[in-house]
Amino acid sequence: MNAATTPPPAISQLYDQHGRPLEYLRLAVTDRCNLRCFYCMPEQGIRYLPKQQLLSYEEMLRLTSLLAGLGVRKVRLTGGEPFVRRDLMGFIEQLAVQPNLTDISLTTNGVLTAPHVPALARLGVKAVNLSLDTLDRERFFRITRRDELPPVLDTLHALLETDIQVKINAVVMDGQNIDDLVPLAELSRELPIDVRFIEEMPFNGGSHAATPDLLPWNHRRIRQHLEQHFGALTPLPAPLGATASDYEIAGHRGRVGIIAAYSRTFCGTCNRLRLTAEGGLKTCLYDQGVLDVRALLRGGASDEEITIALANAFRYRAANGFEAEQQRPLHQLNFESMATIGG
Repeated sequence: MNAATTPPPAISQLYDQHGRPLEYLRLAVTDRCNLRCFYCMPEQGIRYLPKQQLLSYEEMLRLTSLLAGLGVRKVRLTGGEPFVRRDLMGFIEQLAVQPNLTDISLTTNGVLTAPHVPALARLGVKAVNLSLDTLDRERFFRITRRDELPPVLDTLHALLETDIQVKINAVVMDGQNIDDLVPLAELSRELPIDVRFIEEMPFNGGSHAATPDLLPWNHRRIRQHLEQHFGALTPLPAPLGATASDYEIAGHRGRVGIIAAYSRTFCGTCNRLRLTAEGGLKTCLYDQGVLDVRALLRGGASDEEITIALANAFRYRAANGFEAEQQRPLHQLNFESMATIGG
């Protein structure tokens, strides 16, 4: 057998050229959302993809099976809002029995989630990240442009009755919800939850400008603000690949965390990849996509051919989010939406 016909060696773990393993897939099951959060999209929404352009559940299952064979152990379902896609629970049931996947998690805005919480627990979903930027109903409406806080809180209460790990994700926005940081953090006093504060990112679908000059609330200021009320925050050890800096507050049952999503302080140990709802592979939140997986899946590519394409994509992964941003032809990230990227 000559070199031209020699098959490539088997791949048991995906690594990028910086030596980082790829173990965590964020899988967007839809680009649609039932909220209109101003930091994610304009009031009129974004142009959603036709159904036929979205990956089917069968295509997602094939890809997750391949990735699980390449060392991916954790899959987090995102959107848009995952629960606006029909038959999501059936998909999770099939995903839960895939070999090698040890962690299935979910990010949701909670509007439609509460009735499904018992089934999520039964299927072994490990964690749910609940997007909740305020506990005030009027501010919730102003931020999301929808009056949906009560069902979101119903979801929170339903989750707390299970063994599912609960994390609240709150985007910190100057002039919008700063008064909510302390009340949200107070939830961790009596509840076994993580309350995580996220720097606002530029992916807002063109809703408004997003530049460093317009980000006065970075991770340092968020911590300072919390410490002015709670006293010194005690840093906790960070697992490899973690995006949040977690802290303990004296006397609190839960924890608080800060995610430097715009400052990008955690890139050095990033172990995640993203698949958009239309099948675009992103090796960094800030890149423009590195591989059209949908074209491979629908073009008749074999499992081996897809595996090789995935491995090749990671050989040119940006070292960090700043490098990925610089490699884009147009530095206008705010014309993208987190709904299309996968939250």
